[in-house]
Amino acid sequence: MGGDNAPDAIIDGALDALELLDSADQLVLVGDKAIIEDVIAERGLQGDSRVVIDPTTQVIEMSDPPVTAIRTKPDSSIVRIAKLGGRRGVSGDVDHCEVVISAGNTGAMVAAAQMSMRRLPGVHRPGIAIVMPTFHGPVVLCDVGANPEPRATHLHQYGLMAAGYAEKMIGIDNPRVALLSIGSEEAKGNTLVKEASATMKVDPNINYVGFAEGRDLFDGKADVVICEGFTGNVVLKLAEGLSAGLFKTIAAEIFEHDPELAARFEPVVKSIYKKHDYHEYGGAPLLGANGICMICHGSSEARSIYAAIRTSIRFAQQQVNQGIVDALAKSQTADEGAA
Repeated sequence: MGGDNAPDAIIDGALDALELLDSADQLVLVGDKAIIEDVIAERGLQGDSRVVIDPTTQVIEMSDPPVTAIRTKPDSSIVRIAKLGGRRGVSGDVDHCEVVISAGNTGAMVAAAQMSMRRLPGVHRPGIAIVMPTFHGPVVLCDVGANPEPRATHLHQYGLMAAGYAEKMIGIDNPRVALLSIGSEEAKGNTLVKEASATMKVDPNINYVGFAEGRDLFDGKADVVICEGFTGNVVLKLAEGLSAGLFKTIAAEIFEHDPELAARFEPVVKSIYKKHDYHEYGGAPLLGANGICMICHGSSEARSIYAAIRTSIRFAQQQVNQGIVDALAKSQTADEGAA
């Protein structure tokens, strides 16, 4: 139940998504029982057998150090859902969940998932993948926060995993994969990207197209762009802020110069903004986790949680994790150093 707008927005979004679930599915809400019960009652759903409450008494704050938090707050919702996802010694009415979703502390969620859900066979480090809307179509960016200090083989695996995600979830055939760097020339970049590039370009299982600069994310050079988690998170937040600011500026300028024109263009501007609004895309999968773990933006609204549940259902239907296992089995990366 973490997040800037928790718990009401999280609960509302989850309850809205009941319409997406099959009759045999259950929605497990993990957190403060009294608060959850109040929201459920407000929605008139207290008698719905599909809604289950798994109570917790502790809260991991956004400012808490991830590893310390999951060790000192074992009865938090983040630790609990990771255990549910990993089927690890959970007592109570619910013993496991096929999907876990959190808008709380990202570092804590990643650490808890690695500890309880573990990793898919062959995966060295999981990475968070997000879909970025561009004029040339969606681009998958990975990693955006799970692993700020990866090895070259981790980036290589991110390329394989994110390519599989793009193929199964977006429908891109043989997606083009690039490494984010400071220039397109092979001589540029740090040791990490050079080492990753050297192995990726000789891997027949990946359609590697070389280095991509930041601007190439929006120019259609690649369908998948790979980077380490620190840079990826900065790129993500920069793109979000720039997009929101740009649309506000355009709307303000049009209204100032011609209010009537602004009124006519309002539906168009709203339509374009919706396509670039991260709330519409919901959660980002932790690729490589042994299960389905969706990590949502800290400022997620109800519609973000709804979208995350919708994405997770499709993730399961498309058997993305099995595709990752198969792709890594064909690649040499599964046998390389997994530290």
